[in-house]
Amino acid sequence: MKRQNNIINLSIVIVNFNTKELVLACIRSLFVSIGQNTGWELIVVDNGSSDGSQEEVKSQKSKVKSFTLIENKKNVGFAAANNQGIRASCGRYVLLLNSDTEVAPGVLSQLTRYMDEHGDVGAITARINLSDGSLDPACHRGFPTPWAAFTYFLGLEKLFPASRIFGQYHQGYKPVSRIHDVDCISGAFFLVRRSVIDAVGLLDENFFMYGEDIDWCYRIREKGCRIVFYPEISILHKKHQSGLAHHDNQTRMQTKTYFYDAMKLFYAKHFRRRYGIWTSSIVLLGIKLRSLL
Repeated sequence: MKRQNNIINLSIVIVNFNTKELVLACIRSLFVSIGQNTGWELIVVDNGSSDGSQEEVKSQKSKVKSFTLIENKKNVGFAAANNQGIRASCGRYVLLLNSDTEVAPGVLSQLTRYMDEHGDVGAITARINLSDGSLDPACHRGFPTPWAAFTYFLGLEKLFPASRIFGQYHQGYKPVSRIHDVDCISGAFFLVRRSVIDAVGLLDENFFMYGEDIDWCYRIREKGCRIVFYPEISILHKKHQSGLAHHDNQTRMQTKTYFYDAMKLFYAKHFRRRYGIWTSSIVLLGIKLRSLL
């Protein structure tokens, strides 16, 4: 990993896979949001795109003082690609940013200032809005304990979203209009301290796609750091336009496999010993059955 550079305050890492128009819109929003000052760097990791993304991204190079494009020959996975970007970065703060997002002016300066003022905050997110203006639930989550997963998949959370008993996965009992701590934020917009990365390590590359953000949050919380949801500012997430979800049926099935594999991996890594063999067997069977629907 690069040694921290005192001149660079913020490193922004974007992983791109065949989202040429989206990643260009994302990068351009950063130019408007931050400007062309020397206090930030942009690192784009292309995961073997075949849509000409690489040349379009290169065309933006002259607009930012510090720019790095890493070109992979194949799709190495979301976690592994982000780790490549993190290793190439040198800022005090690192932002993982999806290629299908757009960042409004002032968002990043406000968040880094908040973290400067609150040294116990390890990671933070703005409110993430979907295209229809609603909250992206992935940016405001609890950990997927057996009970939280059970109530979510059974539909009890949907029936009682504000319940502390049934609404644990998306923590609907917490006021989304106010700044507060959460268990998990989304890898679509994940601002984290360099010192925290040094303490907990990089993303777990066993998660090819999905789950790596929850695992990272779990490890950050284990170190005693806070994770904060900051709804006073927001970004746009054009969800399901990047990744694999909008492609052919075979690719969508592969995406589904990645999702449920991530669930099994997270549970085995963090909860299997805590909950014992019987609970674990039921949970893993439930994940298997759910994946077949």
